[in-house]
Parts: sequence; structure tokens; C-alpha cells
Amino acid sequence: MNEISKKKYEQLKSLSAGYQALLFDVDGTLADNMHAHKAAYIATAEEYGVLLDPNLIDETAGWPTVAVAREIAVRYQVDFDVQVFANRKSAIFIDRYIMDTKAIDYVRQVLYDSVRSHRIAIVSGGRRSTLSKTLAVIEVIGKYETLVCAGDTLEGKPSPQPFLLAAEQLGVAPEHCLVFEDGDPGVQGAIAAGMDWVRIDQL
Repeated sequence: MNEISKKKYEQLKSLSAGYQALLFDVDGTLADNMHAHKAAYIATAEEYGVLLDPNLIDETAGWPTVAVAREIAVRYQVDFDVQVFANRKSAIFIDRYIMDTKAIDYVRQVLYDSVRSHRIAIVSGGRRSTLSKTLAVIEVIGKYETLVCAGDTLEGKPSPQPFLLAAEQLGVAPEHCLVFEDGDPGVQGAIAAGMDWVRIDQL
């Protein structure tokens, strides 16, 4: 880690000390891959004749892929099957970008260091199949106890449901959980779940 990353690591390490469970988002939090997800969304949208504003992906950070696809259809008034769009976006991401994914080192190191001292969950709006590949590439497979992702709850972020399910699976009360996020939807979900949170992109 460089000096900036070391300082951020120390901040996160200090913040996490008083909690029983740590809940980590993946895209943009553990994995430096939001640019790749944006590129995959843009490429997919182009296939439907849509010139996608990448800011929409920032606004919906943490949403399930199908929900983002639905938002694109509404905003751009294009009629398409959101499940087909989501499948295509995931395929483009995996085919073109996933192997270039890098870990956000200061966040991953907190996870590594906390395996024995905290209960650990991954809470993401991504698909299990895509997430499993991402987590393997950034070398955190086996470092967490539970993975909550798209489809595991009726509602995704910003709903509290994914966070509450993770806490339930870990056997830890929400007030003893700290959520690591990089987007507003995830933070809103954490607050609604009664959990503390930290925006890793705002350290």
C-alpha cells in the first residue's frame, strides 16, 4: 500500500474496532471496478440505441442489475426486457473487464485483518455468479461467512432488507454492524437497517 492507502486503512481499522460484524459492499468498495461496470452498461445500452449518461450508474450504485436496467428503460423511454438487458450487461462485464479488476487494497486489508475478530458478510446488489468471479479475482473467497446478493431479498439497496438478512445470517444485531459502502443507495439501506456505515470513497 502507498502512504495514502495506509492512512485510509488505519482510519477504517480504527472505526471497525468497536463492532461485532463488518458488512462489505463489493463493486467500488472492495473492488476497483466501477469504471468497468459503467463501460459494460454503456456498451449494452448502445445495443439498444441508447447513449447512456454514466452518471446514472453513479446514482444507482448498489442497485441490482435488473433494477438499473429498468431505470434505464424508464429514463430513456425504451421498451426492452430488463432481464435480457441485465444478462447481456453481465456477460459483457465478465467477457471484457472482470480480469482487469483490482482490489481496493486498504479496504481488503481491513477485511483480511478482521477475519478472526469480527463476523464478516458481503452485501452487494450484484448477481451471485458475477460476484463470485469478482471476489475470486480480488482474492477474498473464503474470507467471509455469508454473501447476500441480488435475488436473495425481495428488495435490493436502498432497502434495508439485504443488510438485515446478512445480520440475521451472522447472528449479530444491526446496531453492532458496520457497513462499508461507496454509494448513497447502500448508505440509505444501512441507515434504514439501523446500522452504522462508512463511505470508503469519502475518507
